[in-house]
Amino acid sequence: MRFQAAVLRSYDGPFTVEEVTLRTEPAEGEILVEIAGCGMCRTDLAVRRSAGRSPLPAVLGHEGAGVVVRTCGGPEAAIGVGDHVVLSFDSCGRCRNCLGAAPAYCDSFAALNLFGGRAEDTPRLTDATGAALAPRWFGQSSFARYALVPARNAVRVDPALPLELLGPLGCGFLTGAGAVLNTFGAGPGDTLVVLGAGAVGLAAVMAATAAGAPAVAVDRHPRRLALAERFGAIPLPAETAGLPERIRRLTDGGAQYALDTTASPPLVNDALRALRPTGTLGLVARLHTALPLEPGTLDRGRGIRHICEGDAVPGLLIPRLTGLWRAGRFPFDQLIRAYPLSEINRAERDCDEGRVVKPVLLPEGRGR
Repeated sequence: MRFQAAVLRSYDGPFTVEEVTLRTEPAEGEILVEIAGCGMCRTDLAVRRSAGRSPLPAVLGHEGAGVVVRTCGGPEAAIGVGDHVVLSFDSCGRCRNCLGAAPAYCDSFAALNLFGGRAEDTPRLTDATGAALAPRWFGQSSFARYALVPARNAVRVDPALPLELLGPLGCGFLTGAGAVLNTFGAGPGDTLVVLGAGAVGLAAVMAATAAGAPAVAVDRHPRRLALAERFGAIPLPAETAGLPERIRRLTDGGAQYALDTTASPPLVNDALRALRPTGTLGLVARLHTALPLEPGTLDRGRGIRHICEGDAVPGLLIPRLTGLWRAGRFPFDQLIRAYPLSEINRAERDCDEGRVVKPVLLPEGRGR
């Protein structure tokens, strides 16, 4: 089976849209999905900084959504041909955390999602010369017209929903909203500060507003602060002098929760100082430097923890988010700009330069 896919061949080179060949049919518990749209996530672009740990050449993309075109049945056969699905991260389904409804902390998460896929995988995707491509990025590799994925990655959604826009619900929007709704369990009377008003941070703002929890959004980009204000947050420039004191005034003595999406040590320390006693700071961005905590930042019961994939069970959170969207309370579509897959490099530039919050790539020729 031949189709177009975006291939990353070097860590500092552009994506190239090429014809690739899928050399296998779905195995038991797998589905073949025709991709309607795939979000571009910062994690896709972080491959460039992975110091060679993520294998190349590869087809990336892990915020796919599409229509199931083939299955193999098996224990996951509740998903069938013609179903509309959102694809999320891979997990083994067998370890203690998976069995305990915490698949984001799967014992095999890194191996399955970041560093080459499942050990039993044989080469599945090849390029025009017959050379193998790494095909299982987050169990998907959905920067392509088709993706062969484990059925446990897929969440069935209502066909009436705008399928081409739903992919980011599988990772970026899931992470921000899940941090608020799952990890923090925020509700009326709670207060939240979000550092970084990108896709994850703005999803957190929307979720906080939907939950009735007032939010403050901190960012250095005026356009993103304007978006945060539109979604219900109080905007605050990152360069504000005395940032922790200003946040404490805006949150009536300090935020109960803080979510950092920046991995900036100074902002992490500011966020801790802005918390009220027993407040919690969640980190979702990968740190690239040491994180020195300043004296007093963890006093009075304040805590800090890392949050992976919004502590989500995708099959539970994604339907909740689409329900909120239908009710006008989670307008994630306002963050999206669509690009044809052939313009993937322009989408990456626009993302890097802050001209778009969430690019979504649309494969050409879908359905023809």
